[in-house]
Amino acid sequence: MPGFTRQREEESLEELAALADTAGAKVVGRIIQNRRNVDPGTLIGKGKIQQVATMAQELDAKTIIFDADLSPTQMKNLEKLINKKVVDRSGLILDIFAGRARSREAQLQVELAQLNYFMPRLSKLWTHLSRQEGGIGTRGPGETQLETDRRAIRKRIRHLDQQLEKIGRQRATRRKHRSKFIKVALIGYTNVGKSSLMNTLAGAETFVENRLFATLDATVRSVSLEDHNEILLIDTVGFIKKLPHHLVASFRSTLEETLDADILLHVVDVSHPTFEEQIGSVLDVLHDFDIHHKPILTVFNKIDRLSHRDRLTPLAEKFAPSVFISATRGLGLAQLRSSICEMIAHREVNGSIKLPLDASRRLARIHEIARVTNTSFKEDHVVIDYSTEPESHIRIQQWEERLDRLSPEEQE
Repeated sequence: MPGFTRQREEESLEELAALADTAGAKVVGRIIQNRRNVDPGTLIGKGKIQQVATMAQELDAKTIIFDADLSPTQMKNLEKLINKKVVDRSGLILDIFAGRARSREAQLQVELAQLNYFMPRLSKLWTHLSRQEGGIGTRGPGETQLETDRRAIRKRIRHLDQQLEKIGRQRATRRKHRSKFIKVALIGYTNVGKSSLMNTLAGAETFVENRLFATLDATVRSVSLEDHNEILLIDTVGFIKKLPHHLVASFRSTLEETLDADILLHVVDVSHPTFEEQIGSVLDVLHDFDIHHKPILTVFNKIDRLSHRDRLTPLAEKFAPSVFISATRGLGLAQLRSSICEMIAHREVNGSIKLPLDASRRLARIHEIARVTNTSFKEDHVVIDYSTEPESHIRIQQWEERLDRLSPEEQE
């Protein structure tokens, strides 16, 4: 289309081929078409459809995958004219998600996304039952069955929404209990090495595979850093170009771990030829979720695959703060740990509060929202030294001011 270069579309098609491979397909041919505008009925027009149909016949292809989202009408027309199964980009990604979902939450999210995707496409499934002539009885079994199916799907969608909301409340409760820890989320394009980095830093056993969307579920592990800093490291689902917004919305609860993170580690495969475009795709998603303002450390991974490392210096200046590592070979990990500690130090506030010895609830709450560095017991009070984020520090100081205005009997 106008405004898009052929190189960009070839790279997008290369990614589509990688997605197809992840889904278990064997790619036997590719076609790129230049158009000034989209054909509303078929996307690509009848001339190109004939070329695709001929090529598919010659290559014995069973499925045609489009690097775009097709409307229900377009998909119906294309399948009729090509006489092959037609899949669009969203359908392909959903197929991968369905095969990769492991946790109960991810499975519910995938089913919800599938139902929202397939419901407007139901009509083509029932056309063979609704070919009745006009007059009495035209409201035949096809239309009746279609409406029945739609009602059943809407009911199932409501049920899934309720289940995911329940899981979301449980996740929020778990996050509340983890509030005293600094939370660091691994974000980035899919297949850049986030899970490998998680395994290296945390000694975890997160599934790793050299394919897109190897993992869908958020994984949380405790990691000890220098200066006795302990963080919670969170691995999340990867992003890709043209990730449909309705799929992102379906996985919002998984991404809530990222929303709640204090620091983001943006992992980048520096050996990939279009890694700067991948960076842009990830930043676009962060803007969509309004989390681009969080502290971000760019982690350029896979430096062991570079034949020349002179290109790293300008990257360090362009994407500061940043570090360069190889997660699989253990290169640069000391610098990564040190940089995380520096970011924690810059965002933490040190404070101290004096509490009555019987103010047990306040004391427990401080341990929940702050990292206690020292506790000193006096004759009639206890002094707590702590480090925490600015918002929690203000809250704790307000407690002390409030206690100063209360009598000893009222303080607890």
